[in-house]
Amino acid sequence: HCNFEFDLCGWKQDESDDFDWNLRTSSTTKMGTEPATDHTLHEPSGHYIFIKSSFFQLPGQKARISSPVLSRRNKNCKVCGGVILFYYHMYGAHVGSLIVYQRTVAKHEEILLDLTGNQGNFWQRKTLTLAGDRDEDFQVVFEGIAGIGLKDGIALDDLTFSREC
Repeated sequence: HCNFEFDLCGWKQDESDDFDWNLRTSSTTKMGTEPATDHTLHEPSGHYIFIKSSFFQLPGQKARISSPVLSRRNKNCKVCGGVILFYYHMYGAHVGSLIVYQRTVAKHEEILLDLTGNQGNFWQRKTLTLAGDRDEDFQVVFEGIAGIGLKDGIALDDLTFSREC
């Protein structure tokens, strides 16, 4: 489980993307499209990770962050697949996209979720079933794609893997 209150909990920024997810609080934001609070504490001082379109990112540029490697050696993970539960906030007239991948250690990526555009000014819960029954270890990757709005952004909080994996 990662609520981002202290750090990135072992999640790693991708070295080959265009920019990074930022750890932040609502109390430091000024633009109006960011969440008013984080999801965990429901307070402006609570933390989450966030990307926003700005003068520094061109539309279509990507920010990627990856989970620690998860093992398929656990027989329960093979049978039930396991799930990831998370909360997202995508708000703004020209917000970009959020794509969630499951990536094997051999770098094969399978899309688990693809959202584009304004999803509302509130935290939304999403549960995704982790794919496959292979024995290959894997990671989950969150990719945020910059939109054309200079104030619009995507936030993530409370990323939790089921115990099976």
